[in-house]
Amino acid sequence: MDNPIVQEILEKQVLTVVKAVEDKIDDEIAALDKLDVDDLEALRERRLHQMKKMADKRSRWIALGHGEYSEIPNEKEFFSVVKASDRVVCHFYRENWPCKVVDKHLAILAKQHIETRFVKINAEKSPYLCEKLRIIVLPTLALVKNAKVEDYVVGFDELGGKDDFSTEELEERIAKAQVIIHEGESSMNPTKSKAPTRNVRKSATTYASDSE
Repeated sequence: MDNPIVQEILEKQVLTVVKAVEDKIDDEIAALDKLDVDDLEALRERRLHQMKKMADKRSRWIALGHGEYSEIPNEKEFFSVVKASDRVVCHFYRENWPCKVVDKHLAILAKQHIETRFVKINAEKSPYLCEKLRIIVLPTLALVKNAKVEDYVVGFDELGGKDDFSTEELEERIAKAQVIIHEGESSMNPTKSKAPTRNVRKSATTYASDSE
């Protein structure tokens, strides 16, 4: 760096940050040094309890169908699913290309977010639900938390208006409703393939309930 004054300022800033980190580490070491055997045993027991609690929760989630992207066979089953799981993402679909794009992303997210149940239901066979939840455009994702629909992702408008959005983009959108636990970075392999670029804004399907 040509300017010695600027370099000196940067060096001082770096030293300040390093000193702060060192002080924090020293404080943590000092706190650990003050712990006696009973304290360490209590920490260990607390940690074991937390791990057991999480393992039990994961087992319950898996028993309920979490970790997989599955289809709900009928409208009655929808209510059973949302009552059994605290967090549910339900894809209202029909057999078309845009819905198949959503299927691909949700199958990935279901494996990444075991805390949430990911399901799909055929909108054309669910007139009561579509009328009750005002499902018009397909695909629509109903984001359910504690048996209540908190939000919807309707079509692709919030995802750029095209079908080449990434799984991470959909993940972030779902996370806004707090239906998945999202820490800002997907656990996906960064080397991912995109679906063939195709604008589906005009091909988003409108579904009118048969019960109207």
